[in-house]
Amino acid sequence: MTTLAIDFETANERRDSACAVGLAWIENGAVVRREARLIRPRELRFSPGNIRVHGILPADVRNQPEFPEVIAEFLPDLSSGLVLAHNAGFDMGVLRASLHAYGMTVPAFSSLCTLQIARKVFPAPEGCGLGKVAARLGIRFEHHDAGEDAYACAEIALAAARQHGTHDIAALARAIHLPVTRVPAGYVERESRPFEAPWAKATAMRFSVRGSRGNLYAVTLEDRAGGLRLCCTCMAGRYGVPCRHAKALLVGDITDLVAGDHADVVALSRLFDEAAKPRLRETEPFRSP
Repeated sequence: MTTLAIDFETANERRDSACAVGLAWIENGAVVRREARLIRPRELRFSPGNIRVHGILPADVRNQPEFPEVIAEFLPDLSSGLVLAHNAGFDMGVLRASLHAYGMTVPAFSSLCTLQIARKVFPAPEGCGLGKVAARLGIRFEHHDAGEDAYACAEIALAAARQHGTHDIAALARAIHLPVTRVPAGYVERESRPFEAPWAKATAMRFSVRGSRGNLYAVTLEDRAGGLRLCCTCMAGRYGVPCRHAKALLVGDITDLVAGDHADVVALSRLFDEAAKPRLRETEPFRSP
């Protein structure tokens, strides 16, 4: 049976917003393969808090493949093996939610949480977070890089197996009386409903964005006779030239957003999908009220 560790980083609060995945395969008591991939989320909306954790920006993933293309390479091993993750409920939830969001078949998975392993084998007053356990065990890695986190997760499991003298991770689970979690095929996370956008608020959208020199500009979505139009107060926007501020918001990039509802950014990006393009112009010369 294949044993591998997995770690996801997400763009925002949704579990179906994976922006990176890392994996580490275990054979004969050692990590034998490591892989890491960036992923373009379906909605290119990055929450500032998530960016502060993993450092991945919308620009880093804009030209990367989406989840189905990335995961296809690894899904056979994931669905047929034992999957390790540190706080497995989160990472396995991201995996299942993302599969469901793209209408992909969600297979049965068997998983084991190395956070639970660490609490049984390497308990400590300061806790058993990935970085803390790795530091106690002398595992060197770059925290919150998906590939590095998957590697650390695998090494923690291997260290626990050595501690108990077991020949593999499944045997370790039996030795410490930690049951393997088996989730049936088709299981769906409650929050992984189809992407929705608050259409009713479309014509009330207004955002404040910061320019490259620190100037603040207003970007407003207006409903005019010719359809919905995005207006920006920057110099380019005043002359009707497509500006980077409007383009960024249209793809859900909130890197330069100073004020405005993040949900509105999602709605705006969904308005600009293939079905809506004939109705939406990128920019319109700004007119003072």
